[in-house]
This record gives sequence, structure tokens and C-alpha cells, in this order.
Amino acid sequence: MKNIINIGLIGFGTIGTGVVKALKERSSFLEKRVGVELRLKTICDKDIISPRDVEVEPGLLTTDVNKVINDPEIRIVIELMGGIHPAKEFIIRALQSGKHIITANKALLAECKGELFQAAMDNDVDLYFEASVGGGIPIIKSLREGLIANHVQSIFGIVNGTSNYILTKMTDENCDFKVALQEAQEKGYAEKDPSLDIKGIDSAHKLAILATLGFGIDVKLSDVHVEGILDISPNDIRYADELGCVLKLLAIAKKAGEELEVRVHPTLIPKGHLLSSVNGVFNAIYISGDMVGNLLLYGRGAGQKPTTSAVISDIVDIARNIIHNSKRRIPFPVHDTSIKRIKKMEEIETRYYIRFSAIDRPGVFAQITRILGEHNISIASVIQKERMKERIVPIVMLTHEADELNIHQAIEEIDLLPVMKRKSVVIRMEKEE
Repeated sequence: MKNIINIGLIGFGTIGTGVVKALKERSSFLEKRVGVELRLKTICDKDIISPRDVEVEPGLLTTDVNKVINDPEIRIVIELMGGIHPAKEFIIRALQSGKHIITANKALLAECKGELFQAAMDNDVDLYFEASVGGGIPIIKSLREGLIANHVQSIFGIVNGTSNYILTKMTDENCDFKVALQEAQEKGYAEKDPSLDIKGIDSAHKLAILATLGFGIDVKLSDVHVEGILDISPNDIRYADELGCVLKLLAIAKKAGEELEVRVHPTLIPKGHLLSSVNGVFNAIYISGDMVGNLLLYGRGAGQKPTTSAVISDIVDIARNIIHNSKRRIPFPVHDTSIKRIKKMEEIETRYYIRFSAIDRPGVFAQITRILGEHNISIASVIQKERMKERIVPIVMLTHEADELNIHQAIEEIDLLPVMKRKSVVIRMEKEE
């Protein structure tokens, strides 16, 4: 009898459609590579009426999730419905039924991965999630397998294509945020409601997953400091360029002794950094390991085809595990006892770009530098731009490394000066590794 591994799919949207299409069109190709037929047995979605870009037999479609979870012939369940509830409950029920799970659900993993990992271990089944971060970039496999011998020191990621496209357009065309966002929406790179992307939350979900895998500590969304790109001005992008830097929305995880930093925010990086040339909708993750040195994984971080590629990769991995009776061949992250705590944001130390908007009057610069000095903030360089409207002059500074708390306290004090006419802009910097 021909060997068959039956698959159930929950969620028949854009990515689900891509997975179904790939399984249909590449069935013989995949069978030759795996040694077994991968057969899609049941597709569950609340909408099985709307047309998709793939034809399926009506008998495969159902609105009843129990026909996937309770079917003893289905060995692998793919969850592509998104959201935390009821996706979490469906996955746990499937795990308890002895089924292996594949999910692309970054929000669910960011919040509940510890619980899901434990449920998979308790039921001796696999949980794979390559498509949750970086589209078709094999970052999850790299961290779980390829870099297993390394103590990861840092992870820097451009992991949201929408924000990267907006910042790239603002940089290349000197346009403001709203114009760039509108074009991103018109081209389909941004959702009608883009808040998860432009507020940095999507990047934070992905960072929580990467940091857990890279550093062996269960990082949740609440542990990640998050800032988005809504307040970025084309002026700051232009001034950064004059200073030899590029502005990116970075997801950053860094081990500092017994502490771990996890943060998402707009960041200035030198033009010589590998991430500086990652533009448009592309993603890239820059990893530093103690044995391998520095690596950059680059590619399309979203879209039907790249994400489908990641899902199919997980299907093949699990199918091979089933064939060779090697369930849970790849363990979930082992807790790293060397990391004692996640560092609070006010405790971090880095360099800063600061733009002040002050009245063009003698003595203003002295007032600013006095307050910075009182807070132990050392100035690396200064650019004073030409006067703008209403006698306002921009003063742009780069600091040496300083404490986040000191920066905030100094800026609050400076902004209260009568000569300051607008709220000062502060953007963190990261040096080239």
C-alpha cells in the first residue's frame, strides 16, 4: 500500500490558498523528496463559499473544525487562521489528539508559546512555526538547528516589510509618513488598518519568538519595549543621512551579562552596517554568535509564496520525522540559566540622536549642553541647521553612550526651557558590530 500522510488545514485565506496550491501542483515533486505522499484531506474555514485562486474538491471543505481535529487519519494540522482565540484552543486540542502542528501565528506564539511547547511535549508531538517570522527566510530553522552550537550574542532584525517600505520611500523621495503609508496601502504592502505594523507590534511579536529561540528564555510581548514609526519626520531621515546613518525600524535582542535587552524602535545604524541596505518590503535578520560570527539572512518577509514555502518546509520536516519515527527530533528551547532577567528599558545604554527646535538666540546652545552635562550625557557631534520659520533653528546632536533614564530626564528638563518651541526628537543609535 502506498504510504500517505494526511494533512488537515484550518484557515483557507491567502496563505492557506497558497499552501493548497503548492500541495496540489507539487505533489509528485514533494513525494520524490519526502518518500511519501502528502495528501490534503480536509480544509476548514468559516467561509467555504468565496472563490479562491485554486480549485479543490467540494468534499474537502468544511466549516466544522472537529472534522480536522477529531479525524484519526489526519497526522498533521496546519493552523493559518490567525489571532489568539480560538486558534490557541484548536491547536491545543489537536496536540492532545496526537497531531503534529504547523502554525504561522506569530501573535499566538508571542503570547502563549510556553504553553503550546509544553502541550506538544506532554503529548509527544511536534510543533513547527517557520512561517511565523520572516516569510520564506529560514530563520527559525537556523536558530533551532544551524546555530545550535553557538551562544547567540545578539539578534537585530528588520522583520516588518510594511514599515521598511515606508521608511525606504521617505528616505528615497523625502516624503512624509502619510504619503508613504498611502502608497504602501495602494500597492498592497500595508493593510487598511496598518496599526500593528507601523506601531511596531508585529515586529515585537516576531522578536519575542526569535529571542526565545536565540537566548533560551521565554520572552513575551509584554517584555518587549515597543515604539513605532508614526512620528518619524523626513527631516530626521535627511539629517541622519548627513551623519552617515540610515533609519530603520529594528527588532533588537542583546545579551548583556546576565541580562537580556528586547526592544523594537526606530534606530539609526551606520551606512556600513549590513542592515542599512535592506530596503522596500524586504526583511533581514542579523545574528551574532560566538562561534559563527556575524550572519545575515535576507529575503521577502511576507506574501503568499514566501510564507507558503516556509509552511511546506515544516510539512516536509514533520513528514520525515513521522517516516523515521523520530518525533520531537528538534527540542524546544532549553532554558538558559545564565540569563537572570530581562533588562528594563530605562536601564539600557546606547548612543542617541537628538534634534532640538529652539529660538535662534545667543546662549541657547549653552543652556542645552549644561543640562546634558548635569545628566552625564557627553556630546559626540553637533549640526546646527539654518533657521526655519518663526526664528526656530534645528540643533542636531549625536551623543556618546548614555543611560536611557538620563536621556529622558535631560530631555524633559530641556523641553521646559522657554527657548524650546517644539518637543525634542530622540532616536536611538546602534553602532556597527
